[in-house]
Amino acid sequence: MLLGDSSGPARFPPMLVDAALALHDNRLEVAEPLLRRYLKRDPFDARAIRMLAELAGRIGRNRDAETLLRRALELAPGFTAARANLAIVLYRQNRPTEALAELDALLADEPEHLGHANLKAAALGRLGSFEEAIGLYERVLAAAPAQPKVWMSYGHMLKTIGRQEDGVAAYRRATGLRPALGEAWWSLANLKTVRFDDADIAAMEAELTGEIAEEDRFHLDFALGKAFEDRGLADRAFAHYAAGNARRRAQLSYDADETGRFVDDAIAVATPDFFAARAGWGCPAPDPIFILGMPRAGSTLVEQILASHSQVEGTTELPDLPAIARRIADYPAGLAALTPERARALGEEYLRRAAVQRRTDRPRFVDKLPNNWAHVALIRVILPNATIIDARRDPRACCFSNFKQHFARGQGFSYALDDMGRYYRDYVRLMAHVDAVQPGRVVRVIHEALVDDPEPRIRALLDAVGLPFEPACLASHRTERAVRTASSEQVRQPIFKGGDRAWRPFAAHLGPLEAALGDVIDRYPDVPAFAAREC
Repeated sequence: MLLGDSSGPARFPPMLVDAALALHDNRLEVAEPLLRRYLKRDPFDARAIRMLAELAGRIGRNRDAETLLRRALELAPGFTAARANLAIVLYRQNRPTEALAELDALLADEPEHLGHANLKAAALGRLGSFEEAIGLYERVLAAAPAQPKVWMSYGHMLKTIGRQEDGVAAYRRATGLRPALGEAWWSLANLKTVRFDDADIAAMEAELTGEIAEEDRFHLDFALGKAFEDRGLADRAFAHYAAGNARRRAQLSYDADETGRFVDDAIAVATPDFFAARAGWGCPAPDPIFILGMPRAGSTLVEQILASHSQVEGTTELPDLPAIARRIADYPAGLAALTPERARALGEEYLRRAAVQRRTDRPRFVDKLPNNWAHVALIRVILPNATIIDARRDPRACCFSNFKQHFARGQGFSYALDDMGRYYRDYVRLMAHVDAVQPGRVVRVIHEALVDDPEPRIRALLDAVGLPFEPACLASHRTERAVRTASSEQVRQPIFKGGDRAWRPFAAHLGPLEAALGDVIDRYPDVPAFAAREC
C-alpha cells in the first residue's frame, strides 16, 4: 500500500489519498504537484515524504529517493514501509552492503516477510554470497512457489555457481508459470548451451503476438534470435536480433558523440608530462589486475585463466572504479586537479570497496569490468602498480557478439550497429594513445591468438602479470568458481576455437557496423594512426 504504515495517525487527508491513487495508476504528473502542495502545508508527514520518494524512484532519481526516505525515517523511525523502500533504493544504486543492513533490521522485526528475504537474497548475490542467497531463495519458493520472477532469480544464482541443470530447471519453471516472461526465455538462451525445440519457439512466437510488456518483447526477440541462429537461419535470426535491439535502443539515451568527446578529453589530459609529474603518486599496492576492453572480447576467459592461479582471486565486474570516477569533478579533465594525497586516498578507497567482493586471502585479484578502458589514466594515477590487461577481439566478431547480447544493465552502445562500431573505434583510439604515452603499461591479449595457441600465450600472460607458471592455468575450465557473466558456461568448457566465425553468416546485414569501424577492421590486431576523432 502506497500510504504505508508509519507510526503516525491512521486517518489520511483527501489530498494524500488522491496522490496515492495517482501513484497507483502511474499518473506521476498528477501525483507530484499534489504531494508538493501537501508537503508545503505539512512538511513533517513521513507518509507523504515516502510517496514523493516512490515517485522519484520511478523516474530513476534514486539519490533523491534515498534522501527523502532517510528524512521519513528520521521523522518516523518505525516506518517499516519506508525502510523497505530505502533498502530497494540502495540496492538499485548498487550499494548492497547498505541495503543488507536495512534488510536485516526489517527481518529482525518481520522474520517471515518473503519480500525482505527475496531482496536480501538478491543483495547477497551482488556481494558474491551465492550459497546463502540460494538458501534464501529456496526458503521463499517453498512458501510461495508460484512466483516466476523469484524462480528466475534463483536460476541466475544456480547458473553462477555452475549448477547448470538446476538453473535450467528453475528458468523452465519460470516460463511455465508465466510464458510471457521474456527475461526467463532469454536467460535460457544466454546460457549458450540450451537449444530451443519447436515447442519453445512456438511458445515464444505466440507470446510476441499478444499484449505484453516492452521488456518481455525485446527479451523474447533476443531469445528467438539465438534459437534461429542455432538452426542456421541467419536472416530470421537477424530480424529478431534487430527488432530486440531497436526496442531496447529506443529506451536509452546513449550518445555516441558524447563517448567520442570523452575520449578526446581523456587523450588531452593523459600526456607524457601529466604522468611524469605524477610519478610515485597513488596507492602502491599491486593487488588489482584490471581486465578491460570491449564486452564479449574474451575477458572472462582471461579471468578464468588467472583465477586458476594460486595467487589470484577472480571476483566479478566491480562497479567501484566508475563510482570513484563519477566523484571527480569535470572528469576526465579533472584528473589534472587531483593532489597526491587524494590520489592515494582514492586508490585506498578502491581497495576497500573491492574487498567486499573478496572471499580468499590470495594476494592478487581480478576486476574485469570491460568499460574500465575509459579509466586507464585514473588507474595509472591512483593505483600505479596495478596490472592492466586489454582483452581484444576481432572487431566484427566482437561487435556482432555484443549485438546478439542483451545486457542486464549498462552497455547502451551495444543496441545499434553504428553506435557499436564507433564505440569500438573510440576504445581502440584511447588505448592506442595510452600505448604511446605509457609504453608497456598495458598487457594486450589478442583473443584469436590465445584460443589458437593457448599454452605459449598463457605462459606469456602469466609472465607479463608477474606470476610464475602453474599448470592449472592450462586447464582453467576445471577451476570451480562463481562466474556471473554471459560467458559463464563457456569458460567451464575447454577453450573453443571457431567462435569468431559466428558473424560471417550475418555479413550482409553488417554494413552500418563496418562503415563505423572503418580501417580498424583491416588493421586488426594493429590499429590505425588516429590523427583526430572520426564520427
